[in-house]
Amino acid sequence: MYSKPRQDAANQTSVTEFIIVGFPASREVEILLFHVFLLIYILTVTENIIIVLLVCWHCHLHKPMYFFLVNLSIIEIGYISVTVPNLLFSLISGKKNISVAGCISQLYVFTFLGATECLLLAAMAFDRYVAICNPLRYQSIITQGACAWLVVCCWVSGFLTPVLPILFLHLQTFCGPNIINHFFCDASPLLRLSCSNTHVKELVDFLVSMTVLLSSLTVITLSYVNILNTVIQIPSSAGRRKAFSTCASHLTVVFIFYGTMVFMYARITSLPSVDMNKVVAVFYSVITPLFNPMIYTLRNKEVK
Repeated sequence: MYSKPRQDAANQTSVTEFIIVGFPASREVEILLFHVFLLIYILTVTENIIIVLLVCWHCHLHKPMYFFLVNLSIIEIGYISVTVPNLLFSLISGKKNISVAGCISQLYVFTFLGATECLLLAAMAFDRYVAICNPLRYQSIITQGACAWLVVCCWVSGFLTPVLPILFLHLQTFCGPNIINHFFCDASPLLRLSCSNTHVKELVDFLVSMTVLLSSLTVITLSYVNILNTVIQIPSSAGRRKAFSTCASHLTVVFIFYGTMVFMYARITSLPSVDMNKVVAVFYSVITPLFNPMIYTLRNKEVK
């Protein structure tokens, strides 16, 4: 698990792999958790693939909102696939080790997809704003080119988001212990193992997280403030209900996703309770991708 350092290095061992604790329990409980997470994973991937296929196959769903929804489904598939397969393997095999490179790669992809989803939800909010507040100009503003440009910006910005935090993570020294009390390589439990001063790294994580969260939340807030002002001015109650119904699914997803993101990452220091970290992480990395497709389909007559 540890490799000897060079003779000119500090008199410490260097960690070459981490042990991810996961959910320590009896073998019977681990088997039960394996089946639960496997079922959730299969359902999540199946739901999101169905949404992608539906939008691709049906011409009447070739609209900007569904183009964004396809990208959201792709993100959800990647999001849950970054963490759950490794968890399933560890639960069924008992092997909990992961290389340092594999751990950092997992953290990078996880952060990348999370940031991309934040930005994509902001793009979807802007789409709803134009649809409700400027319906006559919607076709000229939200064109296919504009949609493609927005989505590319979300993916590229999301991909660049973890660069600085991962760079500072590489500057950290891990000299033991190498046990991560989590079910995947998240930033907070990983920093607990660092032998270096983590204040600068935590500050960088906080600033990057707040930049992504605040920029996307600003777009979402401004969009829905204008939407609310427009809806209030609609004379008929039926018209107001119809306008709100077009935003209900997106608003629900926004509240769930951003609520957990702000709670987990918009903090300078980590949560004192490791178990609370795990619970919240399971919610936003496993449960949310499972329910998001249901939220969009159950409230959407076109998808039904």
